[in-house]
Amino acid sequence: MMMMPRPIEDNANTFLGSLLLPMLGPATVLAQHTGVIVDHPLLQPDVFIAARGRSPVVVEAEYEPAGAVEQEARERLGLRAGPGRQRIEAAIALRYPDSVRTAYHQEQAVRAARFSYCVLRVAKYDDTPEMAVKRISRFPAAGWLSGSLTDLADLIRLAAFPRLAVADAERLLQRGIDRGAAILDEYDYSRPALNGELARPLGMPEAPQTRRMAISIIANALIFQERLAGVRTDIKSLAQASQRGVRRPKSETLETWDAILEINYWPVFEIARQILAWIPFGDAGELLRSLSYAAEEIANGGVENTHDLTGRIFQRLISDRKYLAAFYTLPAAAALLSRLAVAKLEGVDWSNPQGLGQLRIADLACGTGALLSAVYDQVAARHERAGGDAAAIHPAMMEEVFYGCDIVPWAVHITSSTLSGVQPTVQFAKSRLYTMPFGRQEDGEVRIGSLELLHAASVPTLFNMSDPELPAAADTATQVSGNGAETVTRVTAEIPDAGFDLVIMNPPFTRNTTREGETAGKIAAAFAAFGASAADQQAMAERMGEMKAGTCYHGNVGLGSGFAALADKKLKPGGVLALVLPLTAITGVDWAKFRAMLAAGYKDIVVVSTLGSGREMAFSADTDMVDCLIVARKNQADDPPAERAHFISLNRVPRTFDQASAVAQSILNCDYVRQLEDGPYGGTALTVGAEEVGAMLTAPIAEHWGGVRIADYALPQTAHALAQSRLWLPGSPGLLELKMAPLGAVGARGKYHLDIIGRAPRGPFNKANYSPTATYPALWNHNAAQETRMICSPDSQLTARQGLEQKANLVWATASRVHINQDFGFASQPLAAAFTERESIGGRAWPNIKFADARFDYPFILWSNCTLGLVNFWWRSNRQQPGRGITTISAAANLPILDLRALSDEQLAAAAAIFEEFRDKEFLPANQADKDPNRALLDRRVVCDLLGFDEAVYQGVRLLAEKWCAEPSVRGR
Repeated sequence: MMMMPRPIEDNANTFLGSLLLPMLGPATVLAQHTGVIVDHPLLQPDVFIAARGRSPVVVEAEYEPAGAVEQEARERLGLRAGPGRQRIEAAIALRYPDSVRTAYHQEQAVRAARFSYCVLRVAKYDDTPEMAVKRISRFPAAGWLSGSLTDLADLIRLAAFPRLAVADAERLLQRGIDRGAAILDEYDYSRPALNGELARPLGMPEAPQTRRMAISIIANALIFQERLAGVRTDIKSLAQASQRGVRRPKSETLETWDAILEINYWPVFEIARQILAWIPFGDAGELLRSLSYAAEEIANGGVENTHDLTGRIFQRLISDRKYLAAFYTLPAAAALLSRLAVAKLEGVDWSNPQGLGQLRIADLACGTGALLSAVYDQVAARHERAGGDAAAIHPAMMEEVFYGCDIVPWAVHITSSTLSGVQPTVQFAKSRLYTMPFGRQEDGEVRIGSLELLHAASVPTLFNMSDPELPAAADTATQVSGNGAETVTRVTAEIPDAGFDLVIMNPPFTRNTTREGETAGKIAAAFAAFGASAADQQAMAERMGEMKAGTCYHGNVGLGSGFAALADKKLKPGGVLALVLPLTAITGVDWAKFRAMLAAGYKDIVVVSTLGSGREMAFSADTDMVDCLIVARKNQADDPPAERAHFISLNRVPRTFDQASAVAQSILNCDYVRQLEDGPYGGTALTVGAEEVGAMLTAPIAEHWGGVRIADYALPQTAHALAQSRLWLPGSPGLLELKMAPLGAVGARGKYHLDIIGRAPRGPFNKANYSPTATYPALWNHNAAQETRMICSPDSQLTARQGLEQKANLVWATASRVHINQDFGFASQPLAAAFTERESIGGRAWPNIKFADARFDYPFILWSNCTLGLVNFWWRSNRQQPGRGITTISAAANLPILDLRALSDEQLAAAAAIFEEFRDKEFLPANQADKDPNRALLDRRVVCDLLGFDEAVYQGVRLLAEKWCAEPSVRGR
């Protein structure tokens, strides 16, 4: 019998290289070549990939089981390769499947294969004289990634990102900016008027922050200049224009920038030129030499496209973030969101440059452009993987596809610089990037930035709006282009309704109702930026009131809801919505109109949250506020309303681009997602290699959107079953009946605290310190030390306001002995509900519930504080802050509770007896319910003695307590 020839790996590697070549754009791809490793010319990497501005990547490949392939890849790390002698920071170890090894037509087999692979990286070099000690990281940490040829090409692009070079560049740039700013700081004493002139082109008030911004703009231009000099002989390099030995560095640099402006790049160079022109010659020379050395080192370090670098630096310098609450989207988080969003775009032929030019993509709160840059990266990568040329589509991307708006002028500058720098040698004629009017205008009217577009498809914009007292710069413009700048300061932003395929944003979250910290004393905190007067704040708030009609905007939740409404207005049917919003957008009562908008008008809804704590729980930098990613497709005319959403809880926010890619791929490739109704079996695991990175669950959204920040989806599945009057515990083989009902159907809610003590005539009472002889006692505030037992004492007294006595009597008629915890700190407070011996009014922290039958008080208190009640409360609460569950008196009406009406007289009597047993027992904080002996005893009394279930059910409830206490949103910080 004749044996089939066995292909050797060299052949497979050759086919792999040839197939990757058209998918990686302008990169050089060499298979089985010697001479590519500089100091080891005889080494022959299986596949070698190098591209300008990227770190070289090596792929080492073997047929499975490929026992030596990882070690071979490790040995390539740190070696210098290519004409630039750049270090190899990343190598990919790849295993060919048997389908490739046994194939007769091996090229077809490679094209169709699913490979397994991992990425090895130099995490850092230890500081040794030989520079030979490397710290190497592996991704994934265990197991192997799996993907197609397209997935491999995508990973190679990500692996080529020069992490170490970018980290070094950031340090160099920051050092250069600090040195340059120190020169301008001296002008406070020697030339105080000059700093005012330097601030004018920036459209910012004179301040130390503005000086650092000015130096950053110059540094950015110098980096761009060195990049251009490397590809154009008619542009002077930094060594020729500004470094030591150049007689007139300021003049040479300005002349070079004028020459560049004759070609292109107004977004990068025009304002830098204006700033530099004001700096005296001697200081300018010192400044340019310092910055140009840093810029040259950055360029020599292989950092070609520095948008992530400059974005991070500039983000630290943008003024008024304390009022705008605008946070920089972490690069990897931006990559994750953009991948999920672009994957939802339907009907796109990624190989067709004309079709791509018809796309319309907007970020109407663009900041420094992190999200637009991430989307552009996805569009360019998909086009290249389809065999296209990313450089050829750049003019259309800049001129027609990407729209960006912000109220901070130099955020828009960086966005423009970033997008321009994707293809620095390619000209374009115009851009769609606008600084939006904010504050009091020259015509006396106030404007509210991009939110003006809620009622308009076009808005006149002014360039200089960061300080209304400064006149707009007459020789610059908001809209800058590749071939020149507008000669007037006013341009019109055309942002058509229903005109965009994708709207992606991380909008400001500021609320008008904020009155704490930096915004204390502000009339309308959402509009307090840029030194707005109290009158202007009020006028802008009223302007927002005019704009919000018919939208999902709610003043209590702030500008984020306004931008969500704006995105909805601008999306075309079938378009994709992609937002970074606070977690309350999914769980908060005041965000209900936003969720109703999604449910009625969108499909394929995905909500991504994270289980981390502190700064590890946010997709945005510089915040410990919990946020989430929301991606959805807008309905076409005949599409029905959405009934379900996918909820994804990640163990942590991805910190690198390859992590973000792998997480997105795990989400997108998931064929079946477990449902909330499937029972307490948990969600569908998301894996990267051998690591479980999170879980996903699909749930109906008509009743509840609570599937965020959940480590074990068996808990909400149990809570959902309870709401359906079914007791279905993890590990339980079957269902048990347990009659449940909404709290509002069993008892009457007490009053909202402002309806009690709000400004007259709304509130009929004044509040004072408690007195034992109080006519109207109240349980108002939290005092954890006094709340360890189910019986709590009133802490305040109310006195009826003169003339409002009749209203006071009506409010007092709602008093009761039962109070629900509105702001439940699981990590510090034991009780979900408290009991007062005297009937009392419930206040801000403890609104009261009144039952028609006083006997119901006892089983309600017992139910609320046993594990089943705690889990039920937690599932329905707003869990934005770690270790805390927040509800409102209105939301409490929908809280499922044990149907007290269904209890027999014997059960009600038993509840009273159990309550008496626990009268003096103290409880640990709720997040220790698994360890608290009194909580365990309460569970036994409720489950077995009150409800009549057996020992197995009790043990299931105790397992539930362990699972619940392990939840990050319960544990706290």
